[in-house]
Amino acid sequence: MGRIWVIGDVHGAHRALIQCLDRSAFDAQNDVLICLGDLSDRWPEVDKVFDTMLTIPNLVLLLGNHDEWTLEWFLSKRTPDIWLTQGGDKTMESYPNGVPQKHIDLLKQALLYYELENKLFVHAGFNPLADIRNQDRHILLWDRTFIRTALHYNRHAEHHKLTSYDEVYLGHTPTLNFGQVKPMKICEVYLIDTGAGWKGGVLSIMDINTKEYFQSDPVDQLYRR
Repeated sequence: MGRIWVIGDVHGAHRALIQCLDRSAFDAQNDVLICLGDLSDRWPEVDKVFDTMLTIPNLVLLLGNHDEWTLEWFLSKRTPDIWLTQGGDKTMESYPNGVPQKHIDLLKQALLYYELENKLFVHAGFNPLADIRNQDRHILLWDRTFIRTALHYNRHAEHHKLTSYDEVYLGHTPTLNFGQVKPMKICEVYLIDTGAGWKGGVLSIMDINTKEYFQSDPVDQLYRR
């Protein structure tokens, strides 16, 4: 096994994904890539993101809230207005000839959380007072209560411990919300979503052992018409 990497929310930005893999010298045959969810929506190359992920043998994919919407469309063709206004239209446009079964299977097999050597990886958040195995799906995919709690304690006691885990890695909440375009450490929590789904944001990939990270160019610049 090579290095173990974690990557933030890609949101259909295939060009940013390729930059991160290239700049980090990611070894697709030996390294592990843990994706924190939200491969889909917002940028126009969702299909290419899926294709690239499928070339990585040691991929650990978590389900994000946008991926849940996308999977619903894959399976039922339902297109809720809230999904379309949050970037689902770009996902649909990237599949003019239908959705390959392998893309459907990739999302169906995605995990709600992943544990590795007392490190937790989850898309949105969790309740640290409850067993992770019994957590509500909505909390894992949508809820920001945990990160708000971490921010509160971090303001008053930077080294406050919130969980029984050594480290917790989250996507879902862009660091752009806090005026940052780089991964952030808050207590034992690492925010890896650096806003690739938004104007001015970038995609980030981090080595979980060394904490070295690499980033794409601003994604909106990569997709200028």
